Amino acid sequence: MPASYGFLSTHPPTQCGLATFNSALAAHLTADGTRGGVVRVTDGSDDQRARADVVHTWSARTAVGWQPAAAALNAFDVAVVQHEYGIYPGADGQDVLPLLRRLTTPSIVVLHTVLSQPSPRQKFVLEQIVAAAGAVVTMTDTARERLIVGYVVDPAKITVIPHGAADGFDAPVERRARPHLLTWGLLGPGKGIEWALRALARLQDLDPAPTYTVAGRTHPKVLELHGDAYRSSLHQLGARLGVAHAVDYQPAYLDDAALGALIRSADVVVLPYDSREQVTSGVLIEAVAAGVPVVATPFPHAVELLTDGPGLLVPHRDPTALAKAIRRIVTEPGLAAGLAGRTQPIAADLRWPAVAARYRALAEQLIAARTPEVSPASA
Repeated sequence: MPASYGFLSTHPPTQCGLATFNSALAAHLTADGTRGGVVRVTDGSDDQRARADVVHTWSARTAVGWQPAAAALNAFDVAVVQHEYGIYPGADGQDVLPLLRRLTTPSIVVLHTVLSQPSPRQKFVLEQIVAAAGAVVTMTDTARERLIVGYVVDPAKITVIPHGAADGFDAPVERRARPHLLTWGLLGPGKGIEWALRALARLQDLDPAPTYTVAGRTHPKVLELHGDAYRSSLHQLGARLGVAHAVDYQPAYLDDAALGALIRSADVVVLPYDSREQVTSGVLIEAVAAGVPVVATPFPHAVELLTDGPGLLVPHRDPTALAKAIRRIVTEPGLAAGLAGRTQPIAADLRWPAVAARYRALAEQLIAARTPEVSPASA
Protein backbone atom coordinates (compact mmCIF):
# COMPACT_ATOMS: atom_id res chain seq x y z
CA MET A 1 0.00 0.00 0.00
CA PRO A 2 1.41 3.46 -0.90
CA ALA A 3 2.45 5.70 1.96
CA SER A 4 -0.01 8.40 3.02
CA TYR A 5 1.14 12.00 3.26
CA GLY A 6 0.31 14.77 5.69
CA PHE A 7 1.38 18.28 4.66
CA LEU A 8 2.03 21.24 6.96
CA SER A 9 2.04 24.59 5.18
CA THR A 10 0.14 27.64 4.13
CA HIS A 11 -2.26 26.39 1.48
CA PRO A 12 -4.89 27.70 -0.95
CA PRO A 13 -7.04 29.73 -0.79
CA THR A 14 -4.07 31.56 0.76
CA GLN A 15 -2.17 33.12 -2.15
CA CYS A 16 1.58 32.93 -1.65
CA GLY A 17 4.48 31.01 -3.15
CA LEU A 18 4.59 28.54 -0.26
CA ALA A 19 0.89 27.73 -0.59
CA THR A 20 1.20 27.25 -4.35
CA PHE A 21 4.21 24.98 -3.91
CA ASN A 22 2.54 22.86 -1.24
CA SER A 23 -0.66 22.54 -3.26
CA ALA A 24 1.24 21.32 -6.34
CA LEU A 25 3.40 18.88 -4.39
CA ALA A 26 0.41 17.47 -2.51
CA ALA A 27 -1.57 17.09 -5.73
CA HIS A 28 1.20 15.15 -7.46
CA LEU A 29 2.02 12.92 -4.49
CA THR A 30 -1.64 11.92 -4.18
CA ALA A 31 -2.57 11.89 -7.88
CA ASP A 32 -2.67 8.09 -7.96
CA GLY A 33 -5.25 7.92 -5.17
CA THR A 34 -2.71 7.89 -2.33
CA ARG A 35 -4.26 9.24 0.85
CA GLY A 36 -3.19 12.74 1.81
CA GLY A 37 -4.28 15.68 3.91
CA VAL A 38 -3.14 19.21 4.62
CA VAL A 39 -2.70 20.92 7.97
CA ARG A 40 -3.15 24.50 6.83
CA VAL A 41 -1.27 27.26 8.63
CA THR A 42 -2.93 30.69 8.72
CA ASP A 43 -2.25 33.97 10.46
CA GLY A 44 -5.79 33.99 11.81
CA SER A 45 -7.00 36.79 9.53
CA ASP A 46 -7.91 34.50 6.63
CA ASP A 47 -11.53 33.42 7.00
CA GLN A 48 -11.83 31.91 3.52
CA ARG A 49 -13.31 28.44 3.39
CA ALA A 50 -10.65 25.72 3.45
CA ARG A 51 -10.44 23.28 0.53
CA ALA A 52 -11.54 19.67 0.87
CA ASP A 53 -7.96 18.43 1.20
CA VAL A 54 -7.47 20.40 4.44
CA VAL A 55 -7.86 18.16 7.50
CA HIS A 56 -6.94 20.73 10.16
CA THR A 57 -6.21 24.46 10.40
CA TRP A 58 -3.47 25.82 12.65
CA SER A 59 -4.16 29.47 13.38
CA ALA A 60 -1.25 31.56 14.59
CA ARG A 61 -3.67 33.16 17.06
CA THR A 62 -4.37 29.87 18.82
CA ALA A 63 -2.23 29.21 21.90
CA VAL A 64 -0.28 25.92 21.65
CA GLY A 65 -1.95 25.33 18.28
CA TRP A 66 0.95 23.07 17.37
CA GLN A 67 -0.46 20.27 19.54
CA PRO A 68 -3.59 19.42 17.51
CA ALA A 69 -1.62 20.14 14.33
CA ALA A 70 0.93 17.47 15.32
CA ALA A 71 -1.86 15.04 16.16
CA ALA A 72 -3.41 15.55 12.71
CA LEU A 73 -0.07 14.91 10.97
CA ASN A 74 0.53 11.76 13.02
CA ALA A 75 -2.48 10.19 11.28
CA PHE A 76 -0.34 9.85 8.13
CA ASP A 77 2.68 7.72 7.26
CA VAL A 78 4.90 10.70 6.41
CA ALA A 79 4.70 14.40 7.30
CA VAL A 80 5.94 16.91 4.70
CA VAL A 81 6.60 20.24 6.42
CA GLN A 82 7.20 23.46 4.50
CA HIS A 83 9.47 25.91 6.31
CA GLU A 84 9.76 29.63 5.75
CA TYR A 85 10.42 32.35 8.32
CA GLY A 86 7.24 34.22 9.18
CA ILE A 87 4.87 31.30 8.61
CA TYR A 88 4.71 29.72 12.06
CA PRO A 89 3.93 31.51 15.33
CA GLY A 90 6.50 32.31 17.97
CA ALA A 91 9.76 34.23 17.65
CA ASP A 92 11.22 33.38 14.22
CA GLY A 93 8.57 30.68 13.88
CA GLN A 94 9.91 28.66 16.79
CA ASP A 95 6.51 27.07 17.54
CA VAL A 96 7.18 24.59 14.74
CA LEU A 97 9.89 23.00 16.93
CA PRO A 98 7.63 21.37 19.55
CA LEU A 99 5.41 20.17 16.69
CA LEU A 100 8.32 18.43 14.96
CA ARG A 101 9.40 16.85 18.24
CA ARG A 102 5.85 15.60 18.91
CA LEU A 103 5.63 13.81 15.57
CA THR A 104 5.66 10.03 15.72
CA THR A 105 5.58 9.75 11.94
CA PRO A 106 8.74 10.39 9.85
CA SER A 107 9.10 13.97 8.66
CA ILE A 108 10.52 15.69 5.59
CA VAL A 109 11.16 19.40 6.12
CA VAL A 110 11.42 21.51 2.96
CA LEU A 111 13.52 24.64 3.46
CA HIS A 112 12.42 27.53 1.26
CA THR A 113 14.95 29.96 2.74
CA VAL A 114 18.45 29.43 4.11
CA LEU A 115 19.89 32.76 5.24
CA SER A 116 23.59 33.46 4.82
CA GLN A 117 23.59 35.86 7.78
CA PRO A 118 20.83 34.72 10.15
CA SER A 119 20.24 36.26 13.54
CA PRO A 120 21.34 34.05 16.44
CA ARG A 121 17.74 32.98 17.04
CA GLN A 122 17.10 32.26 13.35
CA LYS A 123 20.24 30.12 13.27
CA PHE A 124 19.22 28.26 16.43
CA VAL A 125 15.68 27.62 15.18
CA LEU A 126 16.85 26.27 11.83
CA GLU A 127 19.49 24.04 13.41
CA GLN A 128 16.86 22.61 15.75
CA ILE A 129 14.48 22.05 12.84
CA VAL A 130 17.12 20.04 10.99
CA ALA A 131 17.90 18.08 14.15
CA ALA A 132 14.24 17.18 14.67
CA ALA A 133 13.50 16.31 11.04
CA GLY A 134 13.85 12.86 9.56
CA ALA A 135 15.08 14.39 6.30
CA VAL A 136 15.61 17.90 4.98
CA VAL A 137 15.14 19.11 1.40
CA THR A 138 16.77 22.17 -0.11
CA MET A 139 15.86 23.16 -3.65
CA THR A 140 19.32 24.19 -4.81
CA ASP A 141 22.90 23.10 -4.27
CA THR A 142 23.59 26.65 -3.10
CA ALA A 143 21.11 26.30 -0.25
CA ARG A 144 22.54 22.92 0.76
CA GLU A 145 26.08 24.26 0.80
CA ARG A 146 25.00 27.35 2.75
CA LEU A 147 23.27 25.13 5.31
CA ILE A 148 26.24 22.82 5.76
CA VAL A 149 28.83 25.59 6.00
CA GLY A 150 26.91 28.14 8.05
CA TYR A 151 24.91 25.95 10.45
CA VAL A 152 25.59 23.02 12.75
CA VAL A 153 23.65 20.29 10.94
CA ASP A 154 24.02 16.67 9.84
CA PRO A 155 24.85 16.79 6.09
CA ALA A 156 23.57 13.24 5.64
CA LYS A 157 20.03 14.47 6.29
CA ILE A 158 20.04 16.97 3.43
CA THR A 159 18.77 16.14 -0.07
CA VAL A 160 18.54 18.55 -3.00
CA ILE A 161 15.27 18.34 -4.94
CA PRO A 162 14.45 21.20 -7.32
CA HIS A 163 11.34 23.34 -7.10
CA GLY A 164 8.72 21.84 -9.41
CA ALA A 165 7.37 23.40 -12.60
CA ALA A 166 3.93 22.93 -14.08
CA ASP A 167 3.25 20.63 -17.02
CA GLY A 168 1.73 21.72 -20.29
CA PHE A 169 4.07 24.61 -21.07
CA ASP A 170 4.99 23.07 -24.42
CA ALA A 171 1.69 23.85 -26.13
CA PRO A 172 1.95 26.46 -28.91
CA VAL A 173 0.86 30.03 -28.22
CA GLU A 174 0.31 32.96 -30.54
CA ARG A 175 3.38 35.17 -30.68
CA ARG A 176 2.99 38.91 -30.15
CA ALA A 177 3.89 41.49 -32.76
CA ARG A 178 6.18 43.36 -30.36
CA PRO A 179 8.89 41.87 -28.12
CA HIS A 180 7.20 40.84 -24.89
CA LEU A 181 8.92 41.18 -21.52
CA LEU A 182 7.39 39.50 -18.48
CA THR A 183 7.70 39.51 -14.71
CA TRP A 184 5.18 37.74 -12.50
CA GLY A 185 4.60 36.79 -8.88
CA LEU A 186 3.36 38.55 -5.76
CA LEU A 187 4.29 42.22 -5.92
CA GLY A 188 6.14 44.23 -3.29
CA PRO A 189 9.31 46.18 -2.58
CA GLY A 190 12.39 44.17 -3.48
CA LYS A 191 10.79 42.79 -6.64
CA GLY A 192 12.86 45.30 -8.61
CA ILE A 193 10.16 46.28 -11.10
CA GLU A 194 11.39 49.88 -10.94
CA TRP A 195 14.71 48.80 -12.49
CA ALA A 196 12.88 46.97 -15.28
CA LEU A 197 10.81 50.09 -16.02
CA ARG A 198 14.00 52.14 -16.29
CA ALA A 199 15.45 49.47 -18.60
CA LEU A 200 12.27 49.56 -20.71
CA ALA A 201 12.71 53.31 -21.17
CA ARG A 202 16.18 52.62 -22.62
CA LEU A 203 14.68 50.23 -25.17
CA GLN A 204 12.15 52.57 -26.75
CA ASP A 205 14.43 53.12 -29.76
CA LEU A 206 13.83 49.54 -30.89
CA ASP A 207 11.37 49.04 -33.74
CA PRO A 208 9.04 47.64 -32.66
CA ALA A 209 9.58 48.72 -29.04
CA PRO A 210 8.98 46.06 -26.36
CA THR A 211 5.95 45.76 -24.14
CA TYR A 212 6.20 44.70 -20.51
CA THR A 213 3.69 42.67 -18.51
CA VAL A 214 3.79 42.75 -14.70
CA ALA A 215 1.45 39.99 -13.51
CA GLY A 216 0.48 39.31 -9.93
CA ARG A 217 -1.33 40.73 -6.95
CA THR A 218 0.33 42.73 -4.22
CA HIS A 219 1.74 40.44 -1.53
CA PRO A 220 -0.92 40.10 1.21
CA LYS A 221 1.48 41.09 4.00
CA VAL A 222 2.66 44.12 2.01
CA LEU A 223 -0.95 45.08 1.32
CA GLU A 224 -1.81 44.79 5.01
CA LEU A 225 1.07 47.02 6.13
CA HIS A 226 1.48 49.47 3.25
CA GLY A 227 -1.51 49.10 0.98
CA ASP A 228 -0.73 49.42 -2.73
CA ALA A 229 1.91 52.12 -2.30
CA TYR A 230 4.55 50.14 -4.20
CA ARG A 231 2.27 49.48 -7.18
CA SER A 232 1.24 53.15 -7.22
CA SER A 233 4.89 54.20 -7.22
CA LEU A 234 5.48 51.99 -10.27
CA HIS A 235 2.59 53.60 -12.15
CA GLN A 236 4.01 57.03 -11.33
CA LEU A 237 7.52 56.03 -12.39
CA GLY A 238 6.28 54.60 -15.67
CA ALA A 239 4.46 57.84 -16.42
CA ARG A 240 7.56 59.93 -15.67
CA LEU A 241 9.69 57.71 -17.89
CA GLY A 242 7.18 57.83 -20.74
CA VAL A 243 6.61 54.06 -20.85
CA ALA A 244 3.25 53.77 -19.10
CA HIS A 245 1.60 52.93 -22.43
CA ALA A 246 3.92 49.92 -22.83
CA VAL A 247 3.31 48.37 -19.42
CA ASP A 248 0.41 46.02 -18.70
CA TYR A 249 -0.26 45.43 -14.99
CA GLN A 250 -2.35 42.32 -14.36
CA PRO A 251 -3.19 42.27 -10.62
CA ALA A 252 -4.67 38.78 -10.67
CA TYR A 253 -3.72 35.39 -9.30
CA LEU A 254 -3.43 33.24 -12.42
CA ASP A 255 -4.24 29.54 -12.60
CA ASP A 256 -1.77 27.14 -14.21
CA ALA A 257 -3.33 27.32 -17.68
CA ALA A 258 -3.46 31.12 -17.79
CA LEU A 259 0.04 31.45 -16.34
CA GLY A 260 1.41 28.89 -18.79
CA ALA A 261 -0.03 30.78 -21.76
CA LEU A 262 1.34 34.07 -20.45
CA ILE A 263 4.84 32.66 -19.94
CA ARG A 264 4.92 31.08 -23.40
CA SER A 265 3.94 34.43 -24.93
CA ALA A 266 7.05 36.08 -23.46
CA ASP A 267 10.27 36.67 -25.35
CA VAL A 268 12.19 37.44 -22.15
CA VAL A 269 11.37 36.78 -18.48
CA VAL A 270 12.85 39.60 -16.42
CA LEU A 271 13.75 38.94 -12.76
CA PRO A 272 15.34 42.19 -11.52
CA TYR A 273 15.14 41.22 -7.84
CA ASP A 274 17.00 43.26 -5.23
CA SER A 275 17.57 40.18 -3.05
CA ARG A 276 21.02 38.72 -2.62
CA GLU A 277 19.65 35.94 -0.39
CA GLN A 278 17.06 34.16 -2.52
CA VAL A 279 18.12 30.53 -2.86
CA THR A 280 14.79 29.35 -4.27
CA SER A 281 12.65 30.97 -6.97
CA GLY A 282 9.60 29.19 -8.32
CA VAL A 283 9.24 31.90 -10.97
CA LEU A 284 12.76 31.19 -12.23
CA ILE A 285 12.05 27.44 -12.39
CA GLU A 286 8.81 27.97 -14.32
CA ALA A 287 10.54 30.24 -16.84
CA VAL A 288 13.43 27.83 -17.40
CA ALA A 289 11.11 24.82 -17.70
CA ALA A 290 9.05 26.72 -20.28
CA GLY A 291 12.18 27.41 -22.35
CA VAL A 292 11.91 31.22 -22.19
CA PRO A 293 15.19 33.17 -21.97
CA VAL A 294 15.71 34.87 -18.61
CA VAL A 295 17.49 38.06 -17.63
CA ALA A 296 18.04 38.15 -13.88
CA THR A 297 20.05 39.80 -11.17
CA PRO A 298 22.57 37.47 -9.49
CA PHE A 299 20.51 36.21 -6.58
CA PRO A 300 21.83 32.77 -5.55
CA HIS A 301 19.29 30.60 -7.38
CA ALA A 302 19.77 32.58 -10.60
CA VAL A 303 23.55 32.27 -10.38
CA GLU A 304 23.26 28.51 -9.95
CA LEU A 305 20.75 27.93 -12.72
CA LEU A 306 21.64 30.57 -15.32
CA THR A 307 25.44 30.60 -15.30
CA ASP A 308 26.32 29.06 -18.70
CA GLY A 309 22.62 28.22 -18.87
CA PRO A 310 19.34 29.54 -20.30
CA GLY A 311 19.71 33.20 -19.40
CA LEU A 312 21.86 36.23 -18.73
CA LEU A 313 22.89 37.71 -15.37
CA VAL A 314 23.14 41.46 -14.77
CA PRO A 315 24.20 43.47 -11.71
CA HIS A 316 21.63 44.48 -9.10
CA ARG A 317 19.93 47.85 -9.56
CA ASP A 318 21.57 48.50 -12.92
CA PRO A 319 18.93 49.38 -15.54
CA THR A 320 21.58 50.07 -18.19
CA ALA A 321 22.95 46.53 -17.92
CA LEU A 322 19.41 45.16 -17.75
CA ALA A 323 18.45 46.97 -20.96
CA LYS A 324 21.63 45.84 -22.71
CA ALA A 325 20.95 42.15 -21.89
CA ILE A 326 17.32 42.39 -23.03
CA ARG A 327 18.38 44.17 -26.22
CA ARG A 328 20.82 41.36 -26.99
CA ILE A 329 18.17 38.68 -26.63
CA VAL A 330 15.55 40.39 -28.80
CA THR A 331 17.96 41.59 -31.53
CA GLU A 332 21.00 39.31 -31.68
CA PRO A 333 20.41 36.55 -34.25
CA GLY A 334 20.27 33.09 -32.73
CA LEU A 335 20.81 34.17 -29.11
CA ALA A 336 17.25 33.65 -27.89
CA ALA A 337 17.03 30.23 -29.54
CA GLY A 338 20.43 29.27 -28.17
CA LEU A 339 19.46 30.23 -24.62
CA ALA A 340 16.12 28.42 -24.90
CA GLY A 341 17.90 25.32 -26.21
CA ARG A 342 19.95 25.10 -23.03
CA THR A 343 16.81 24.26 -21.05
CA GLN A 344 16.13 21.00 -22.88
CA PRO A 345 18.57 18.80 -20.91
CA ILE A 346 17.14 19.93 -17.55
CA ALA A 347 13.48 20.76 -18.23
CA ALA A 348 12.15 17.22 -17.72
CA ASP A 349 13.75 16.99 -14.27
CA LEU A 350 12.03 20.23 -13.23
CA ARG A 351 8.48 19.06 -14.04
CA TRP A 352 6.28 18.28 -11.06
CA PRO A 353 5.88 14.55 -11.84
CA ALA A 354 9.68 14.06 -11.72
CA VAL A 355 10.01 16.22 -8.60
CA ALA A 356 7.18 14.39 -6.81
CA ALA A 357 8.78 11.05 -7.66
CA ARG A 358 11.93 12.13 -5.80
CA TYR A 359 9.90 13.12 -2.75
CA ARG A 360 8.13 9.77 -2.90
CA ALA A 361 11.46 7.92 -3.01
CA LEU A 362 12.75 9.94 -0.03
CA ALA A 363 9.59 9.19 1.93
CA GLU A 364 9.92 5.48 1.20
CA GLN A 365 13.53 5.57 2.44
CA LEU A 366 12.42 7.15 5.72
CA ILE A 367 9.70 4.57 6.23
CA ALA A 368 12.05 1.69 5.41
CA ALA A 369 14.68 3.05 7.82
CA ARG A 370 12.34 3.01 10.79
CA THR A 371 13.20 0.32 13.34
CA PRO A 372 10.45 -2.28 13.21
CA GLU A 373 8.61 -2.81 16.48
CA VAL A 374 9.28 -6.12 18.23
CA SER A 375 6.10 -8.09 18.82
CA PRO A 376 5.46 -9.62 22.28
CA ALA A 377 5.61 -13.12 20.81
CA SER A 378 9.14 -12.61 19.55
CA ALA A 379 10.47 -10.63 22.55
